[in-house]
Amino acid sequence: MGRYRKILAAVDGSEPSMHALKEAFKLAQNEGSWITAVSVIPPYQGDLDLVAVGNIMASMRKPCDEALLKADKMAKEAKVLLKTVCEEGEAHERIVDLADAENCELIVMGRSGRGHVERTLVGSVTARVIGYSHIDVLLVPKDTTVGWQKALVAIDGSKYSGAAAEKAIDFAKSYGGELRVVSVVDVPPEFYAESPKTAEDLINKAKGFVEDVKRQAAASGVRAETFVREGEAYQKIVELAKEFNVDTIVMGSHGRTGIKRLLMGSVAEKVIGYAPCPVLVVKA
Repeated sequence: MGRYRKILAAVDGSEPSMHALKEAFKLAQNEGSWITAVSVIPPYQGDLDLVAVGNIMASMRKPCDEALLKADKMAKEAKVLLKTVCEEGEAHERIVDLADAENCELIVMGRSGRGHVERTLVGSVTARVIGYSHIDVLLVPKDTTVGWQKALVAIDGSKYSGAAAEKAIDFAKSYGGELRVVSVVDVPPEFYAESPKTAEDLINKAKGFVEDVKRQAAASGVRAETFVREGEAYQKIVELAKEFNVDTIVMGSHGRTGIKRLLMGSVAEKVIGYAPCPVLVVKA
């Protein structure tokens, strides 16, 4: 226990965000964590010289205050000590900056209904928080529960997926859970025809990746089952999650700079968009 001493939950009053907060309470209780709820007022773009600007600002602040009042009421009902903070500015910047200022180790956010990633995540606050955050981010879809009895960890041999594997093993050990470990090889059919040996080498490498994690898990007393799948990575990860009805998907997020931090088109972003369960994005 104690992987996350401080947790930051982003709320906006919507059902998905308040559900994620409720799940964050459970995690905080299990982990013995401090928890803060933050809501962000968008920046005012109008004329600051207007006489009515005070009324406008009060109107803009109202949803933030209402969300935090709701969060505070939920915390009292759950018997959880909660700190609430109202910030103003670009939502992803304020969330990430507050997480840094508060020395948090996890950001928890809700996820609304499923659909095409192009509509649900690209350019959204969620994608930007994941891209710019230095700490782990837990995405909780509406009507799902965070659990660690059956976790699926996605591996690609990078240090980022290695960090995800370590975190998944740690949770499984603490909560008496087991792991499914998957590595996906995305090899176009024409590649097999042109270079079958290279394709075979990639598959063998993937088998090595998952077996390494299985050995690490065994050393910690955690049972792990391994899989190598061929196809588009996010599809195979989501399919496996559904097939085994896993509680949580754990995966790494590759380090990026500039615009690439928005995760547009990344495997992590697509998994989050289509996952039937919570997704923990682990930062190396």
